[in-house]
Amino acid sequence: MIARVAARPRSQRALPWISTLVRLLLGGVFLTAGGLKAIDPSSSVAAVRAYQLLPEGLVTVVGWGLPFVEIALGLLLVVGVLTRGVAVVTGTLLCVFIVAVVSAAARGLSIDCGCFGGGGDVAPGQTSYTGEIIRDLGLLGLGAWLVWRPRSRLAVDLWDHDEGGLDVRRA
Repeated sequence: MIARVAARPRSQRALPWISTLVRLLLGGVFLTAGGLKAIDPSSSVAAVRAYQLLPEGLVTVVGWGLPFVEIALGLLLVVGVLTRGVAVVTGTLLCVFIVAVVSAAARGLSIDCGCFGGGGDVAPGQTSYTGEIIRDLGLLGLGAWLVWRPRSRLAVDLWDHDEGGLDVRRA
């Protein structure tokens, strides 16, 4: 007797495609943010310094290193490697960014976040902390989705081919 496998509901079949869209969007944001900072590392250092949170010895290291961390995370997401773990790391990084922006606002600093290049001190009233926090919370939500639903299409993750990824064990 041949056992019949119940077809998955349409909403379940759509989940890997939703995760694909989320993965590509979040990866694209991190690639863009890192790329824009990597082409002008001195501005990235100035943006980190403007937050006044790190000792001067770490400011340069973080200012130079952060863009390349963001690029690496973005590439891993776009390619779909270790999606859940990378989503946890990006979510953690986004939490750090949110705390830093909230801290700057609470201390009355007038800075540009430097999230997409530039950054540093700006004239009073030229800040957009609320928008930056809302954007980062939205991105955090995307990362949370990938922690919950990491299986996606067009990914290199070691999922079974039937589940949306490439099965490199059979390739």
